Amino acid sequence: MASVLLSRFRPQADQPIVDSEAEKQSDVESRDGRPIGHVVDEKDAKIIDGEQFTPDAQDGVRKIEAVTTVWTKAALYLAYIMIWIIYFIDSMQQSTTGALTPYVTSSFGQHSTLAATGIVSGIVGGLIKLPLAKILDIWGRPQGYLMMIVLLTVGLVMMAGCKNVETYAAAQVFYWVGYNGLTYTLGIFIADTSTLRNRSFMFAYATSPYLATTWIGGPLADAFLKGPGFRWGFGAFAIITPVITLPLFFVFYLNYGKAEKMGLITRTPSGRTTMQSIKHYAVEFDIIGLFLIVAGLALFLLPFSLYSYQKDTWRSPMIISMIIIGGLLCIAFIFWERYYAPVTFIPYVLLLDRTVFGACILSGTLFVSYYLWATYFFSFLLVVNGLTITEASYVGNTYTMGSCFFALFVGVLIRQTGKFKWLALYFGVPVTILGVGLMIQFRQPDVNIGYVVMCQIFIAFAGGTCVICEQTAAMAATSHQFVAVVLAMEGMFASVGGAIGQAVAGAIWTGTFPQKLLELLPEESKAQWPLIYGSLPVQLSFPMGSPERIAINAAYGYSQKYMCIASVCILGVSWASVALWRDIDVRKFKQVKGTVF
Repeated sequence: MASVLLSRFRPQADQPIVDSEAEKQSDVESRDGRPIGHVVDEKDAKIIDGEQFTPDAQDGVRKIEAVTTVWTKAALYLAYIMIWIIYFIDSMQQSTTGALTPYVTSSFGQHSTLAATGIVSGIVGGLIKLPLAKILDIWGRPQGYLMMIVLLTVGLVMMAGCKNVETYAAAQVFYWVGYNGLTYTLGIFIADTSTLRNRSFMFAYATSPYLATTWIGGPLADAFLKGPGFRWGFGAFAIITPVITLPLFFVFYLNYGKAEKMGLITRTPSGRTTMQSIKHYAVEFDIIGLFLIVAGLALFLLPFSLYSYQKDTWRSPMIISMIIIGGLLCIAFIFWERYYAPVTFIPYVLLLDRTVFGACILSGTLFVSYYLWATYFFSFLLVVNGLTITEASYVGNTYTMGSCFFALFVGVLIRQTGKFKWLALYFGVPVTILGVGLMIQFRQPDVNIGYVVMCQIFIAFAGGTCVICEQTAAMAATSHQFVAVVLAMEGMFASVGGAIGQAVAGAIWTGTFPQKLLELLPEESKAQWPLIYGSLPVQLSFPMGSPERIAINAAYGYSQKYMCIASVCILGVSWASVALWRDIDVRKFKQVKGTVF
């Protein structure tokens, strides 16, 4: 079965991933508990300055191995400084724009579409990583990185100029494809330029800017709202982002040129016409499969957030049609991948490895759980706890700050012990369950905000552990040739999980909040409930202690309780997924070549 799937998923139409002997040996290794794909036919390897470049690797992998062979320590250090700065700006941008989002949707009178605007962008942003992995492997890392800069900037420009929630939703697709793609590409750079033993710490290092930007995003968003408006919040970053990100592109591109001059990289014309190239890459990137799964998931999940806006709710013809068509497209995707796709969208041969599969399931379930409790959390802090935007951003970013801080500690532990499974199995997942479970009790009106922060700290430390361990597990289970693909799969499961989490959160919200609000509002205010339901500023306009605000707060607490219960339930799957992992010692394998950390 594995050999059949392997023959169907190939990086290039005329080139297998590994030769038959290596494939046989690779299967043996996976059963013995060692990473897949580490065996290379030594007699075919090209040796330059004591390093081996495998002919089976795709062009993008060979190019980055050539770059790490020719560049200096100074260039390596410069690249990592630039990566840190890019993460700093991107995290500040994400924190700021995230705080602005409720005000964008509220400006169109559709605050409750928060979940819906994130579903499509989450799905597309996650699923695009597998085609992007092929772009990085076939064309090269800098080329894919430049594409993501362009898409991210376009998304920010569109958000700055949006006039309605539909344009904003479209802008979110461009933004999240670019943002997720950019951070994913930076992650591949780090994987290419660090040893497996040090990689956990280097990933944690790259995300450490969140420790500072946690305190910047809220005040910056507040300043934009009180000053030039939310549109300039997006517009400013549309200017800053390309200025900060492009220098890293030139560092890698110049070193590509250096390796090319030394004869380590050669360009061979494909011999295809333009139309032949379009057809070739349409097959390689499985455009049909990508369309089927994106359209199917989007149509199936969106009704969970939109049904309350229809007169007949779940009986609405539009809602029923979206669910049926979405479900049929998802089924069509399965049949297409199984029987007709020349090159499959998902590399199933890698998912047959229990460590890769378990890491992907953990990634997906963690994001389902996270978005269940987090989708309306910022609004909850503003309305129920009466916090300012700045204060709410501090509390909301406790998860980000705590997870990034603790990830540094986890990276050191993995480097010293070589093991990662025990950290996720005995600390990461159990403490996440504890933190989310406690929120069922503490995310209610009239509960001291300190208890909410305590829960966030538990989830943050545990979440930082789980994310670092799942990424390390996925990468440790394979060779350098497949690192981009397994990280893309892990990211894809995360984004799809996030979309599912937002869809379910939206369904719970629209199924509980408006009804409870209408029930609890005083008689003289019941006629205003659609306006209150749809606008965050209107909710905040009622003073604390007023009958309307008490009713609003109680409705928030009622909805939040069910979101947290659902979040805890899905985490049981997370624990089982970690138990699937092989207990790999990352100190025993050298996965990359050249001058690396």
